[in-house]
Amino acid sequence: MEFIMNSSERILYNRLSTASGLSEWFADDVTVNDNIFTFIWEGVEEKAELISKKDLNYVKFRWLEGEDETYFEFRIQTHDLTQEIALIITDFAVEDEKDEVIELWETQINELKHILGA
Repeated sequence: MEFIMNSSERILYNRLSTASGLSEWFADDVTVNDNIFTFIWEGVEEKAELISKKDLNYVKFRWLEGEDETYFEFRIQTHDLTQEIALIITDFAVEDEKDEVIELWETQINELKHILGA
């Protein structure tokens, strides 16, 4: 999924790659120990490993209780012609949950845009 963001790359990247940034919009609370991020939603914890990142470009996580080859990724891309900043999200879902996952991401990104003042 791709979302146009009204933000600088630095501010957006910080909201995607740090525990404090992610706790503003992605989860109720986020903690990090080494490369393990603990996301808390309504008292339920989910852990994900930060498997790779590149400053101002992307952040890639793997759920610890998920399939080994599945991950979710936040990628920042600047469109050459318009100079708009796009946030591209890659995530995995089983076919019968696809619409629900898309709706969840749209809700989360709307919260992120609100936090960014967009």
